[in-house]
Amino acid sequence: MTRPNRRQFIQNTSVLSAGYFVAAGSHSALSTSPNEKPNVACIGIGGKGGSDSNNASQFGNVVAICDIDRDRLDKKAESEGFKSAEKFTDFRELFAKYGKNLDIVTISTPDHMHGPVTLAAMRLGASCYTQKPLTRTIYEARLLAKVAKETGVCTQMGNQGTALDSSREAIAQLKSGVLGTLKEVYAWSNRPVWAQGPGRRMNIEKFAAEAKKDDAAEAPKIIEAKQKEIARALGRLDWKSWIGVAQEREYWPGHYHSFEFRGWWDFGTGALGDMACHQLTVPFASCGLRDPISVVAKTSGHDFDSFPASSVIKFEFPETKERPAIPFWWYDRKGNKPPSAVFEKWGINKVADSGVLIVGEKGAFYSSDDYCGKYELKGVDKVNVDFEKAENKGNNDTNNMYELFRAKMAGDPMICKSNFIERAGPLTETILLGNLAVWAASKGGKDGEMGEWGEKVEWDAKNLVVTNLASLKTPRVADLIKPKYRDGYRMD
Repeated sequence: MTRPNRRQFIQNTSVLSAGYFVAAGSHSALSTSPNEKPNVACIGIGGKGGSDSNNASQFGNVVAICDIDRDRLDKKAESEGFKSAEKFTDFRELFAKYGKNLDIVTISTPDHMHGPVTLAAMRLGASCYTQKPLTRTIYEARLLAKVAKETGVCTQMGNQGTALDSSREAIAQLKSGVLGTLKEVYAWSNRPVWAQGPGRRMNIEKFAAEAKKDDAAEAPKIIEAKQKEIARALGRLDWKSWIGVAQEREYWPGHYHSFEFRGWWDFGTGALGDMACHQLTVPFASCGLRDPISVVAKTSGHDFDSFPASSVIKFEFPETKERPAIPFWWYDRKGNKPPSAVFEKWGINKVADSGVLIVGEKGAFYSSDDYCGKYELKGVDKVNVDFEKAENKGNNDTNNMYELFRAKMAGDPMICKSNFIERAGPLTETILLGNLAVWAASKGGKDGEMGEWGEKVEWDAKNLVVTNLASLKTPRVADLIKPKYRDGYRMD
């Protein structure tokens, strides 16, 4: 008789064995026994990956960690909960060794690697906690939801506001119809807080030319010092694995690893992709913001390499059984907000730097933070509603992670509120469509001001097709729908 592997054992006994669960009110809690915890691999352990991996280590046995930064790996391996974890810089090597013995994988890489790493993990049968935005492109988001459904693994996107009781209550309030007929939705963000804007790419040739122009006599020393700095950095970075599925480009200190990737088209998704997954959780779930039919934008200008410093985007959503056709407006950059008249009507005189406003015929919903963690209703009173509270393990970030572990041990993917199938995949599709409009609005105004409206992108959400692609003058719009992975990585 063939001996079952660890994952098969967990799957076969998760419901029947009391060893995996401890009574906790109406929920099931994970056992604290080290021998009964799921095996976990953490891919990306810096930045948000630091807290993601720490949270995962509370509920599982971390058997492997992966990061392209060897200094990070060494430091993490000294931390409690990671001392027994094997270190990797290439996730493919990790999966080749641990493969089907992994129960859960956390993915906290730059945006362009979310899709390939998560797909590989799910196809091995592992449940996944993947940071937001779920993917860099629309097709990848659709594919992740499809593979999640096919494999039956549990999934959760890292938009931790989903685990806030206030945001869950807000969704229930809005679904009750308290605002009456919905009219429009707005969201605005103080991001980017990282560098964006045209002309940012740097390489040693460009650097040398600028150094010679500034000070010809000192240029050789300056250039040599920069070359040594780059060599030292590359000695500790697996740059090839960082590039991953994207096209090759030269490493430059501070431009990509570790935080600046968000501002590049090849690696990030800009302010929209970074923050809208948080801010749109409540509007998406309560207002039915799925399957927009068109999107148009105006920006401060970009060069098809780096995102613009600022943008305004208008999404149009068709009529549904629950609401009429409505627009959604997005604004990014600190101070770039909807017109003051939009707020004054509801007595909102001091508008937060980031927030959400949902307008109905009877009243309005106003949230003044990134996660709809605090909100107020304008013109109407709250109604009595029921909603499922998150199980409290300390904070909403930890609670969101715990929900995945609880789902895994219960064998029920739908326990996760931000699962790929019903929430994270469709939400990401909606959000990333906005970047097609940003791409098609590359011309900014004078001195970095906002330009005119760019080309409108007409969208067939069911088939993931730009229906007016042939008439668009902007090149390569379709490249933002479905990427091309480099050899060595699998998509379909």
